[in-house]
Amino acid sequence: MNLLENIEVICPYCGETFSLEADTEAGSYATTEDCSVCCRPIALSIRCHPGVVEGINVEPG
Repeated sequence: MNLLENIEVICPYCGETFSLEADTEAGSYATTEDCSVCCRPIALSIRCHPGVVEGINVEPG
């Protein structure tokens, strides 16, 4: 089972889409990542269980 899942994120600042890896091993979690296009911080809430991403909430960080 692959515990790292690729997810597509739309930046709430610049509107560009970029890819991130979600680590689903421990279940749902929250993190802050920088947009790979405009470098602004994005708060992510990732709902998941091992091997499956169920949903993503994206907000300005």
